[in-house]
Amino acid sequence: MNYATQPTAIRRTVLAASAVSLALLVTACGGGEDKDTKNTKDGAKSEKPAAKALTAAELEKLVVAQGDVKGHEIRKPGKKDVFAPGSVSSDKAECEPVAQALSALPASAPAASVQRLVVQESAAAKKGMPSTKELAGMSEEEAQEATLDSLDITKTMTSLWSYDADGAEQTLATLREAGKKCAGGFTMTVDGEKQQVTKVSEEKLAAGEDAVAWTVGTKQDGSAAETKVVVFRQGTTLAGFSSFNIAAVSRGEAFEQPTAVIEKQAAKLG
Repeated sequence: MNYATQPTAIRRTVLAASAVSLALLVTACGGGEDKDTKNTKDGAKSEKPAAKALTAAELEKLVVAQGDVKGHEIRKPGKKDVFAPGSVSSDKAECEPVAQALSALPASAPAASVQRLVVQESAAAKKGMPSTKELAGMSEEEAQEATLDSLDITKTMTSLWSYDADGAEQTLATLREAGKKCAGGFTMTVDGEKQQVTKVSEEKLAAGEDAVAWTVGTKQDGSAAETKVVVFRQGTTLAGFSSFNIAAVSRGEAFEQPTAVIEKQAAKLG
């Protein structure tokens, strides 16, 4: 959807008449404004300027905050939680947008952006790691399960990226196309280390005015993992989510999209 409204030309067919007759007609009507002129003026008034990106200050008021999502801790990410722009690349140019979104980076440069790290811990994870004494009283299998239970933590990097004009729409379209082209996988480099993306599987999601959602499978040093990646658009803003569960990664299990976080962010964006 292009937010710059395009005026519609209004045309009128006029029967042939002499210049004198036309002048008399205008005078009889009180010398008022010609309809075509009025329509032209009205058309000009209907034009709207290209939509503007939200500022960083405006995004700060709209991004999810502590207390917004029950059972979730929400805070500003630290330097160790985020990737620096330019630190992520792909061996295939067409897959670069997927690599960026997977890493919680924008697929194209926004006018403004904000991020929050959202953490959800299970009841077992909140108890922390079993003590040495507790582990000693368990079988090897029980100890392994108890340890993994303590790591049942889902971390979601939530980002808001705002664009001028139709930048958000175009960026989302690029992401959708990249997901299709790169479904079979590619190689990405993160901070100098290579990582294999094994699949980009499309998922269903209804959020905002338009959205893309994937499960992205990765493998590094023989260890496989999955990340849920979601990007939806609301007006000139894109909301991005890159989510993984530590225990699920360790177990090689699937996990769900961070639905509660996505729904709350969609509600705040309106």
